Amino acid sequence: MEPLFDHEKLTVYQRSIQFVSWAATLVDDLPKQAPLRDQLDRASISIPLNIAEGNGKWSSRDRCRYFDIARGSALECAAALDVGTARNIFTQTETHPGKTQLAELIRMLIGLIKANDPERDFGDSDRVREDEVFYGSGHQTEDQDQD
Repeated sequence: MEPLFDHEKLTVYQRSIQFVSWAATLVDDLPKQAPLRDQLDRASISIPLNIAEGNGKWSSRDRCRYFDIARGSALECAAALDVGTARNIFTQTETHPGKTQLAELIRMLIGLIKANDPERDFGDSDRVREDEVFYGSGHQTEDQDQD
């Protein structure tokens, strides 16, 4: 069917809808009262909704704000899948396809943000690293313990 709205033409929007569908198949097997079901469902739905709303904004700054929210929701979904795995609700085999989709969505959203705000600096990576971060006095990470 021919897209009626501009956001429907965006590949990132189309892929986010695919993720919503994938996530629905995963959470549909969870009890209706399960907190993770609701959280993953809401966060996954938030991705395309914010892409659509952002794409309809007139200013670059407004567009980027919504694309940032969509990116945050994608990261929230990735964390929810990790929590589900940690709690033995899902297996890594079950969550891997969704995390792969999310990684692609995040890269695409960063591309949209950069296209709308070329001065935005994401560093040399899509990820935040904690190479030299301490969370309190005397605390060492596992990597530092191995030295």
